[in-house]
Amino acid sequence: MPVSALRNATCLSCKKHVVSRSTQLALTLCSAIALLSGCASNAHHSTDASSDEPIGTVQQIYDGALTPDMAVHTFRHIDKLFPTRRIARGDTVSPLPEAPQPQQLTQVKFVSNGKHYDLFDFLALDRVSGLLILKNDQIVYETYQYGNTPQTRWMSMSLAKSITSTLFGAALKDGLIGSIDDPVTRYVPQLTGSAYDGVTVRNILMMASGVRWDETYTNPKSDRRALLEVQLAQKPGGTIQLMSKLPRAVPPGSRFNYSTGETQVAAEVLHGALKGKTISAYLSEKVWKPLGMQSDATWWLDSPDGVEIGGSGLSATLRDWGRFGVFIENGGVVDGQQVVPAGWTTEAGTPKTLSTGQVSHYGYFWWPVTSGQSVQDGAYAGHGIEGQGLYINPKEKVVIVMWGAQSKPGGMEVINRDDFFNAVLAAVK
Repeated sequence: MPVSALRNATCLSCKKHVVSRSTQLALTLCSAIALLSGCASNAHHSTDASSDEPIGTVQQIYDGALTPDMAVHTFRHIDKLFPTRRIARGDTVSPLPEAPQPQQLTQVKFVSNGKHYDLFDFLALDRVSGLLILKNDQIVYETYQYGNTPQTRWMSMSLAKSITSTLFGAALKDGLIGSIDDPVTRYVPQLTGSAYDGVTVRNILMMASGVRWDETYTNPKSDRRALLEVQLAQKPGGTIQLMSKLPRAVPPGSRFNYSTGETQVAAEVLHGALKGKTISAYLSEKVWKPLGMQSDATWWLDSPDGVEIGGSGLSATLRDWGRFGVFIENGGVVDGQQVVPAGWTTEAGTPKTLSTGQVSHYGYFWWPVTSGQSVQDGAYAGHGIEGQGLYINPKEKVVIVMWGAQSKPGGMEVINRDDFFNAVLAAVK
């Protein structure tokens, strides 16, 4: 149901206006309008048993203005805020077996920011809504909180960036992208003459295009919020038009600057490289079906039947995120078949050197872990606002997926998640 209680409660699929601003009434009426008019034909509906829960708006998410219950409702029904495209699973579900002798992870104790904590503190204080820990591709711990279940699809926020990164690897392997040193304008000619002219695909993946960007989620005047407003407008081509108007701040490749806008440029590069195939269909073909995911996933679009939001808006189940993590941990191999170039996953998770010689602690839409044993192991992670995380340690074959329901986009972690990751790593070694 690609409907929204956003901005005067307008259904983004059928463009019908709903008089009441009540979230629940808006969702109900928009759903009825969509079904009667047939405008939801390309939509994917949430199958969660709690699908009638009231939800908030995307502005409230970024403002950090949701009550705890409303945040949980919204985060597990994030696919109702915008039109989405289905990422189809295959006919066979791949098992994700439990370890024959699960570790006693409930006994995990560790120190973070000078204080002593255990597993239960981490779950409670960091408002963890789902946690899955795998060792040697087997489940050693799994929990669902705040009414979530194994069937719940939860928002990824910026974890979607790491999916986008992986699709670049697949596109390279398939020859759809010649080289990450190609100019982005080869795939997105609309950016010719903009600040992105002369920027390479590698610059984009490193978030080092040199184009000015302010990522402040809570500032209504930031570039990040401007991108959100364009997404809300649901005008075809609106997001890339916004990106084409940004000025250059520094030479390409010379400075890391975290930018969700950069991942939308990346989505447009993929869109151009795929030549008619949607990004969701490509993700289904290269990852979702071969990995034997248990459920379809959904991905936000920038407009009805438009381009996927490369940096956010992908919703999937906890175990399917675990399957994806195992795929990355194993170097992007499925049933002996290399989906991405050999070494791509390691390269994507490794710190990069800028043109100035400075080392950026960022890979290709992945964050290298910078503390504890994880550094020696070469571990890396994907992170999303409000507490989403995916930790990958190929050396020790450990994958950790965490969902969060924190109250603000950032700065709300009581316990440093890397300290928790390292404590789990020590417990399962």
